[in-house]
Amino acid sequence: MSRRLLALATGLALLASPLAPSPGPALAQQAPAGVDAEVSFARVRAVNLARETAVKLNGGLTLYRPAKCMFDTSLAGGNCLIRRNNQGFLFRFLGGAPGWQQLGLQPNWETKILVSPDGRQVVQVLFNRPPRNR
Repeated sequence: MSRRLLALATGLALLASPLAPSPGPALAQQAPAGVDAEVSFARVRAVNLARETAVKLNGGLTLYRPAKCMFDTSLAGGNCLIRRNNQGFLFRFLGGAPGWQQLGLQPNWETKILVSPDGRQVVQVLFNRPPRNR
């Protein structure tokens, strides 16, 4: 067996070894100050469900894009998550035509959605209309 083939076989054997570290998914991610140190799977599911629900309610991705924070699953909604408690995850975010944020345009839609504590179902769409005066 050639040296290169032997080295490759040894490397593969080590990867298959139960002692080798697993490259599995990270359960916790570093987060900036003020954000939970560990982003739970339920919270990631909740932000994904809230975003997908808003997209469907507002005509699909060809017509509507939620705020950038709703796409950042590493922070699971970041500042779009306004409350998390035993009732679930409450998200409030703006949206608009595709590219609205990147082009510096004003949003033309506001959505507020409550998702169950396990992140698996929308409990209630509390608001889905043009933005309120802030």
